[in-house]
Amino acid sequence: MSKNNKHLTTSSGAPVGDNQHSITAGSRGPTLIQDVHLLEKLAHFNRERIPERVVHAKGAGAHGYFEVTNDVSKYTKANFLNEVGKKTPMFIRFSTVAGELGSADTVRDPRGFAVKFYTEEGNYDLVGNNTPIFFIRDAIKFPDFIHTQKRDPRTHLKDPNMVWDFWSLSPESLHQVTYLHGDRGLPATLRHMNGYGSHTFKWVNEKGDAYWVKYHFISEQDVKALDESVANKLAGENPDYHTEDLFNAIEEGNYPAWRLYVQIMPYEDAKTYKWDPFDVTKVWSKEDYPRIEVGRMVLDRNPENYFAEVEQAAFSPGHFVPGIEASPDKMLQGRLFAYSDAHRYRVGANHEQLPINRPISGTNNYQRDGYMRADDNGGGSINYEPNSYDGPKESEEARINPFEVTGQADSVNYDSEDHYTQAGDLYRLMSDDEKDRLIHAVVGHMKPVKKDEIKLRQIKHFYKADPEYGRRVAEGLGLEVPEEQEV
Repeated sequence: MSKNNKHLTTSSGAPVGDNQHSITAGSRGPTLIQDVHLLEKLAHFNRERIPERVVHAKGAGAHGYFEVTNDVSKYTKANFLNEVGKKTPMFIRFSTVAGELGSADTVRDPRGFAVKFYTEEGNYDLVGNNTPIFFIRDAIKFPDFIHTQKRDPRTHLKDPNMVWDFWSLSPESLHQVTYLHGDRGLPATLRHMNGYGSHTFKWVNEKGDAYWVKYHFISEQDVKALDESVANKLAGENPDYHTEDLFNAIEEGNYPAWRLYVQIMPYEDAKTYKWDPFDVTKVWSKEDYPRIEVGRMVLDRNPENYFAEVEQAAFSPGHFVPGIEASPDKMLQGRLFAYSDAHRYRVGANHEQLPINRPISGTNNYQRDGYMRADDNGGGSINYEPNSYDGPKESEEARINPFEVTGQADSVNYDSEDHYTQAGDLYRLMSDDEKDRLIHAVVGHMKPVKKDEIKLRQIKHFYKADPEYGRRVAEGLGLEVPEEQEV
């Protein structure tokens, strides 16, 4: 008898007698429907894939911890940040934005940087990117933007015509377009890039004082980029290069780490700051609001099962803890709904019960039933509130700290705002070599665009950011410099 007592079973726990041969009517007869193990095996196989994420489909993840290194309790009452030396378990998922689940890791694309902190007061998710800004600042434009990054509905091919048509008609994208086509668009590895919360958030302290905050995760491995030719070569030869690098580094004990810094803006400053502080296409000057160290994030454990931990991980910018709240950032406001709703569709209404998403603090609420309810569904307890049976009640401490709103309910037009200064500042900050690589990437990406109208419209945006920027792109595309843009 075999020493292995782990008998193969069906999903209902019954032992399987033969996993190599179907039950048939004789040696050459048809397969019988009574072979329930075969039917279960094939049926489950047909359902092994859940819908992939519409964006951020391709990703890698790891477990680790966050340790507080600086007391920031005067800014926030968040429990997991209230003591130097305090450690909080966390899980991170890195990803590309536009590619499908089987796409290459080394394509030019922003990288998702999503962190789940398993705090004593519930899960806190910080769902950002490796850039401090984004292409658009209003969630109503997000579906249209992502359609341009995906596949043409007729050819089913990626189409630069769609991409640049949208960008040229959305000048607020220029800052992020410049980031994307610079070195940050091709990180050497997932370990060699920074991460940002991108949006503005609100911190509230024990006294009820509010501050506006931006997050910066700065890589201790330094920021490094891939040469575009190397990135393209890797995309063909090892499309999982970044996934492999992260896994191997952690497996070998070479634990990657990031320092978390925040920029803190006093609450009243938002009313008079030179930029809209809630505009995710803009950054705050570090001279105006210097970075303050908060803590250190270390990744020290690989997932045991990719599907259970990385694929089913569900992050939402709406997962806050007391002391951290939303801002009026319009893009953030849309994401507060869209992310959790995507997980309800993709993984199910009870996705928070999965081990990778389950808060260590436990849950007490009146949500019941739904597909794949994995706990006791509340047992026989009361499922409504208010009630007279000592059911869970709201917490005064968790009440949202209000911020005032002004004006009329309306669809606000941004056309009069400055989309160019910060993009131009970014260009001028680059070294000559960085500028050369930026121009090469932009020109290479724009060359397939068929309509000169689209190219010229985008070139005008580059000119408004910096005349040299626009001139070099125009020359690279073999187009005449528009006379009205001559400087």
